[in-house]
Amino acid sequence: MENDLKTSDFYYDLPKELIAQDPLEDRSSSRLLVMDRETGELTHTVFSHVIDYLEAGDCLVINDTKVIPARLIGERLPREVAGGVNSKNDPDASQQPRAHMELLLLKRLGDRTWETLAKPGKRAKEGDRISFGDGALTATIIEVKEDGNRIVRFDFEGIFEEILDRLGQMPLPPYITHKLQDKNRYQTVYAKYEGSAAAPTAGLHFTKELLAEIEQKGVKIAHVTLHVGLGTFRPVKEENILDHKMHTETYRILQKDADLINEAHRAGHRVICVGTTSCRTVETVAAEDGTMKACEGDTSIFIYPGYRFKCMDGLITNFHLPESTLIMLVSAFAGKEHVMHAYEEAVKEKYRFFSFGDACLFL
Repeated sequence: MENDLKTSDFYYDLPKELIAQDPLEDRSSSRLLVMDRETGELTHTVFSHVIDYLEAGDCLVINDTKVIPARLIGERLPREVAGGVNSKNDPDASQQPRAHMELLLLKRLGDRTWETLAKPGKRAKEGDRISFGDGALTATIIEVKEDGNRIVRFDFEGIFEEILDRLGQMPLPPYITHKLQDKNRYQTVYAKYEGSAAAPTAGLHFTKELLAEIEQKGVKIAHVTLHVGLGTFRPVKEENILDHKMHTETYRILQKDADLINEAHRAGHRVICVGTTSCRTVETVAAEDGTMKACEGDTSIFIYPGYRFKCMDGLITNFHLPESTLIMLVSAFAGKEHVMHAYEEAVKEKYRFFSFGDACLFL
């Protein structure tokens, strides 16, 4: 019974050295662990061979969200300056100590207003102003939310996206300690719509050439957009998984993409999602009979063993953190015992784990 599921049921032991710190030179050369979810049988191959497991008429669903350089590192301006004195024109202001402050952009609420995560949080109070890039961008904290997130209003001249691209850093997950040399390596090759605080990492394995080969084979490619939030990395702290409060993410699907998914199902072909974000989108949107239509909104869907999938028939995904909602989603689809066994095997075979790591295909 799913009601009896404990967070600890999804724990596995992972040696630290198996956490991938850097992306591979060739995206599609990562390893691929293929699992038959009926039998649990495992096959070891490389990601470029994923095409061998796809059939003409199948529909591959990809998430075309684009990660923004959402990590801003700046200085909290002293209160006197925050009160309206321009620090550049005030000789005394430069003598006052400035506290290091970091903002992580989570969700755009308006032209200049964002929901953010502030570090160190205890120091980020309503009315505080933070300067980035010697004042090229400033943020005023206008609200402290109950969950500790901060609503900020930005002040700047010019185009926000260009300023962010210059001043911001890619918000790599906490388990990656190496500095990313090329920002594009934390983007999929099909990233289009800006808004994510984290990459839909299953898609990082695809090259444009591999996608073209897949289409030439007769596989349809449908796009969805789900802006990945940092809640993806939030640990499940409750022992009973049903007590966990899921994060909310914004999604959109266009009618032409919904039609591709519907056509595949109608013809008896498979819908294979690239990543848990694509999965969460189609399972949010799908009607009970699995059909889709264009829509947009917010989803906080929590998929764990016992869930009945309405639309997805296959899943390409990376290896996920122990006790995370993502390993619970994969377990719901492929069976907890099968999945935990596959992870044990992957550890034994020294697969690379997490965002820049290797991939799984569950069919």
